[in-house]
Amino acid sequence: MSQSGATVAQECVTAYNDLKLSKKYKYIIYKLSDDNKQIVVDEASSDDDWENFREKLVNAQTKNKNGSVGKGPRYAVYDVEYQLASGEGVRNKITFIAWSPDEASVMAKMVYASSKEALKRALTGVATELQANDADDIEFDSVLKTVSKGLAGK
Repeated sequence: MSQSGATVAQECVTAYNDLKLSKKYKYIIYKLSDDNKQIVVDEASSDDDWENFREKLVNAQTKNKNGSVGKGPRYAVYDVEYQLASGEGVRNKITFIAWSPDEASVMAKMVYASSKEALKRALTGVATELQANDADDIEFDSVLKTVSKGLAGK
């Protein structure tokens, strides 16, 4: 259980294992349920187009306490694949992204921040973690640089 009291739904771990072990998915986007009591799968996809994935995060919506809808935080896991510049082959790194856009409500950001560790603990084998607060933080080139520690080739 997280500091916020949110629990991780079993489907989160199942989908993650499908991504990690059987490569069924390229990414998974997680969200908090509307009552903020459970972390659930928002979407799991085998689409390997980074821009499609990025758009889904940038456009994620969350219901606020007053019932209005606005930009919302999400968690995501992406299986980043890259070629080493040294020519030593292809590498994969499962990357955890904590997406918390600056435009999201303070309440939503706080609940997501206090629930993150519970999800991370449930997902064993995550290689890298990124905190992203604006669209530039999830440009593929900047993510790739972080994930590969600068060793990826073009």
